[in-house]
Amino acid sequence: MPSLRKDRWIITAVSSVVVCLFVAGLCQTALAQAAQPNYKVDPFWPKELPNNWIVGQIGGMAVDRDNHIWVLQRPRSDTPDEIGADPSSPRAAMCCVPAPPVLEFDTDGNLLKSWGGPGNGYDWPDSEHGIYVQRDGTVWIGGNGPTSRQLLKFTNDGKFLAQIGHPSKGPANSADTTELGQPAGLEVDEGAHELYVTDGYLNKRVIVFDTITLAFKRMWGAYGNVPNDADPGPYKADAQHDQQFRSPVHCAHISNDGLVYVCDRANDRIQVFTKQGKFVKEFFVHATTREPGTVCDIAFSRDTGQEYLLVADNTDNVIWTLRRSDGAVLGTTGHDGRNAGQFHAIHQLVSDSAGNLYTGEVETGKRIQKFVLARGK
Repeated sequence: MPSLRKDRWIITAVSSVVVCLFVAGLCQTALAQAAQPNYKVDPFWPKELPNNWIVGQIGGMAVDRDNHIWVLQRPRSDTPDEIGADPSSPRAAMCCVPAPPVLEFDTDGNLLKSWGGPGNGYDWPDSEHGIYVQRDGTVWIGGNGPTSRQLLKFTNDGKFLAQIGHPSKGPANSADTTELGQPAGLEVDEGAHELYVTDGYLNKRVIVFDTITLAFKRMWGAYGNVPNDADPGPYKADAQHDQQFRSPVHCAHISNDGLVYVCDRANDRIQVFTKQGKFVKEFFVHATTREPGTVCDIAFSRDTGQEYLLVADNTDNVIWTLRRSDGAVLGTTGHDGRNAGQFHAIHQLVSDSAGNLYTGEVETGKRIQKFVLARGK
């Protein structure tokens, strides 16, 4: 009998430990799920534009130090029916006319400022793509049109300051450090005075310039290799990983811990580098998706450790939530569609200091939306 009691006691104790561990595991899972960012669309953002304006495709978005949202849109992507009130349209309708390329909004959706377009002393891109606003208000603009080989630098109110490169119809040349190749994304390392450019739709590299002197600093391709413009052929998910970026190299963003996260869109992957271009690791995002690809833009969660990556996917038309440490997919936001909170060709993704997200769409989407952080980091 004593032996039987002892056995029962051991079984009870072991069972209790197992239950405790199971419950603890459930609690940890629940806490992890609760910590993940969760978003709710604000259907009233932004407010109606003045002057009978309408926006076209959204080529770039940025958030400045005052949490103002900057939008670089493409007036030339407007169709005649969309700009029926414009003299160029045969419709002579009541609405609308193209808005200026550069628009600045506050978090409530009020338009604060607008400017941009061709002018004297600089070469405005033939298709707007990529915008970044420095802490001092300096605005950088790029373009991915057929002749876009340049970057432009402006003051906060649109006064031209400087230009890197010049328009050209030349072929891809990722070895040329004086011209760009249809650049896509821009990011500034303020402390180092360095401009990171994902270059881009024609070239296949990350290239870095000095923001003050405009001097070339360094560049690299996928895995930190010397950039190569050779055509890799059709994308295949089960093939050996491409040793170079595919077109377009779409974004580069710097994390708080000094790593550079690069959008290799058509390869369905994020590659992570040191600021000097040394390869660290890579994550694949729904790698069975074919071109144009899944990794269009990235935003970091706003907790100190930036635990999560938010990834805009313009083929599946969702925002993926990834764990930044290992790239594990934790969930999605949005769905393909025309309603508020849905996407058609989500192309740009930025976050304000409160963790709210702002998105921009191309193709026929042509809209910007705000997603309020409802829960998590």
